[in-house]
Order: sequence, then C-alpha cells, then structure tokens
Amino acid sequence: MCDNKKIKSALLSVFYKDGLDEIVQYLSSNGVRIFSTGGTLNFIEKLGVSAQSVESLTGYPSILGGRVKTLHPKVFGGILARRGSSDDGRQLEQYEIPEVDLVIVDLYPFEEAVAQGASESEIIEKIDIGGISLIRAAAKNCNDVAVVASRLQYAELLSMLKENDGGLTPANRKYLATQAFNVSSHYDSAIFSYFNRSEHIPSFKQSVHGAMPLRYGENPHQKAIFYGNFGDMFEQLHGKEISYNNLLDVDAAVRLIREFDEPTFAIIKHNNACGAASRPTLLQAWTAALAGDPVSAFGGVLACNRELDKATAEEVNKLFCEVVIAPAYSSDGLAILKQKKNRIILAAKTFELPAMQSRTLLNGVAVQEQDLSVETEQDMTSVTAAKPTAEQVQDLIFANKLVKHSKSNAIVLAKGSQLIAGGVGQTSRVDALRHAIEKAASFGFSLQGAVMASDAFFPFPDCVEIAHKAGIAAVIQPGGSVNDQKSVDYCNANGVAMVTTGVRHFKH
Repeated sequence: MCDNKKIKSALLSVFYKDGLDEIVQYLSSNGVRIFSTGGTLNFIEKLGVSAQSVESLTGYPSILGGRVKTLHPKVFGGILARRGSSDDGRQLEQYEIPEVDLVIVDLYPFEEAVAQGASESEIIEKIDIGGISLIRAAAKNCNDVAVVASRLQYAELLSMLKENDGGLTPANRKYLATQAFNVSSHYDSAIFSYFNRSEHIPSFKQSVHGAMPLRYGENPHQKAIFYGNFGDMFEQLHGKEISYNNLLDVDAAVRLIREFDEPTFAIIKHNNACGAASRPTLLQAWTAALAGDPVSAFGGVLACNRELDKATAEEVNKLFCEVVIAPAYSSDGLAILKQKKNRIILAAKTFELPAMQSRTLLNGVAVQEQDLSVETEQDMTSVTAAKPTAEQVQDLIFANKLVKHSKSNAIVLAKGSQLIAGGVGQTSRVDALRHAIEKAASFGFSLQGAVMASDAFFPFPDCVEIAHKAGIAAVIQPGGSVNDQKSVDYCNANGVAMVTTGVRHFKH
C-alpha cells in the first residue's frame, strides 16, 4: 500500500448532518474540492463553503424522485480508479472524471422505518441504493480512497485527518473500509430479515451493532464479549465489569421476574431460582425468597419488580451477591447497596426481548421461538376427583412459572407464593423430586399442603406417590404420558388434586 495520502477531493452525501459541519470546515480550510448532492449541498453552502453539485459533474439531474443521483461513471470512476494504474489514469483524463479521495455517505434509516411501523411502500423507499454503492466502491478501493459510512465516525475521521496533516495512512483507510463493510453488511442483513418475514428462506443472518467486553468467559481463562446494546436494557449504577456468567444469570433473572405482576423477589444461581416469593411488600418478598435457600443465595443474582427501598436494601446488603436488578432504587436504598464496591447494581429499563432464540450447536446455529407460554387457571384441566382450592390454584400458577424457568428435569415445590425448594437439572425426574424434598427439609419447611410443579409429564406414578407421602396436596404438570391414568389413579386414591396444562416446559 502507498504511504500517507493527502485528501484533495471529497464526495459528501448524507442523511444525518449532525457533526458534519466540523469536517466540512476542515476540508475547506485544507483546500479540498467538495462534491455533494441535494440537502447535503445546501447544508455545506449554508456554512459558507463552496461545493460542486454532483448534477453539474455528471450532466444529469437527480431523477426518479431522488432514486438516482450518484449512479454515474463520472462519480464511480473517480472513486474506483486505481491511482497506480496508468490505464485507469488515461481513462479518467479521456472522460474528464475527477478523482475522489474521500467519500462520506450514510444510509437511509431503513431499520428505524421498520421499527416505527411505517407502511411497506415507505419502508421500500428507505432501501438505499446510491449510498450503499458508494460505500462499497470506496471501501473496495481503500488502497487509494477513504470512506466514512456513519455519523458515529465523524469525530474519528476528523482526528485522523488532523493527526496526518490533512491526509490518511494506509492503516486509516483499511480501518475505515472495514467499518464501512460492517455498516453495509448490517444494512443488507436488516433488509433481508424484513423481506424474509414472509418468504421464510432457510438462511440464518444476524447482525448486531455494539459490543461489550465481559470480565471473562464461563471461566477466567476464557475471553468473552457480549454483542448487543446492553445500555438499551440496563443502566449500570455501580460495581465491577460484568462477566459471562453474570450475564447468563441476569438473562435468567429478567425472564423470570417478568412473569410476575405482584411485588416479587427472585434469587438466581446458575440460571435457576434458588429463592423466589411474591408478597404485599418488597421487603416481605425478599425475606421469604431468601428463606427458601439462604445458602445457595450467596453470590447470586437478585431481581425484583418494584423500586428497591431503604428497608429492603438494608436486608439485601447483609448478603454477598454479585448483581442486583430493580426497575428503580430509592436514593438511600442505592447508597446502602453501593457500600460493597464490587456489587453490580443494574437499573432495568423498559425493553422487549427477541421473540426468537438462537444457540450455536456443532458447526451451526439452532433457532427456536422463545417459550412465551404462560398458563393461567383457565388453562388448567382438573383430572382428579379432588380439586385444588383457590389458594392452591394460586400456588400452582406460581410454581409453574418457576418450573418453566428451571433447568430440566425440574420439580418445584411451593406454598403461599413462596419457593420452598426446587430440584433442577437432574437426569431423572424422581431424583429432581427427592432433591427438592430433601432441600425443603434441610431448611425446616413443612410440605404439608404444598404444591408441586413438573416441567414435563410423569412417565410413572412414582413421583406423585413420593410427593404425596411428603405432604404435597396438589400437582400441576403438562400431562401426555401413556401412563397418565396411573398417576391420576394414585391421586384419586389418596385425595391429591392434579391439574394438567398440555404445555411442556423443558429447558436445557
């Protein structure tokens, strides 16, 4: 590649003008010849800077309602010409095509139009043609030409130009070209995704702008990055850098806490709830959630769905925890939580989670719909002679929400809108149940009158038998086993109420 190249000519055609004035003034002060179009040309001239219209260069006006402005050999020839090629140079001279050393162009806001619910015709008009072509041409010829494809790079470009006395180095130009291809590929992916909503072409494309380095991966020797807009979801008010495991637990906590309308606190450990409770006040919810498993709660991720007040913060502060998530914090409550310098404190914003879920598997990616099913009392089918009481129905709904967000095989035992114990991630459903029963006993809970939720059906009646003998009074499960009737028969013989939902909640 050649050395530092002075910028002698530039083409500017942008949708967003914010921050462009400094660049225009700098280019003008360095004697750079500027070409421009439409609104950008008017903007430049209002700054008192002279510029040549692209129409005067090409001899053609903007046509087809602005669809064709820069698509002309006199524009693209000056961008794509190889400066070291004598043949290219002769053709530029023959056809009176000026060289273009710098291209500053952005793209019509296609994604914004889609997000705002614009009509299809309006969205189609936001598919940029000239801009994307200019970006690709300039990036391809980065040996000789520099390109800026986003207003986010205006300040960076200006800094480069000043550092290099109005020129750009080969490294500068390649870096800018890479950024430009990042912009163009993301743009094309967004357009494809929009069209493919109805066509369903089997092709996976996902492009995410924005990245947040994580403290480390699943283990300290693994590097990790989160690709996404974390700041759109949370404001980090305090604490150290977030790790990969923190992020997994934050995801699990957010998905779980969204299931509840009443004041609720959840304690997440390794993606599973080890404590959860709903109560009239947040402090009561915290106290009940922690009682479920005060041992596992150590080092966990805490999430609630109400402003975290001083009284609750004083109790939370007694526990070592990695992350606290709340929609808001009282000023004195936040001050208390900040007493632990490394504690990550997140204020959750209002945001939507993707409807689809993707996961790398083997040499590819598996994509599925998120499990958004939320079963209510209307979704319950009573299959036993004994019917759950109104209080038990509420506990069954509560337990079913928890088991939905637990690693399979999973069993959840609950009473009074409190997680009594959970058996999660077991290879046997019986083992999951026994683990939950043992855990409940170890923390002094009585299971008399408690309810049980299972993420999948019971292949045999052993689970309901074990649960009944431990004191469980009502059961919720999907149903669907060829042996369902055996479980129903045992419940009928022993006065246990059972309801089915028809919805399995495996989570791996």
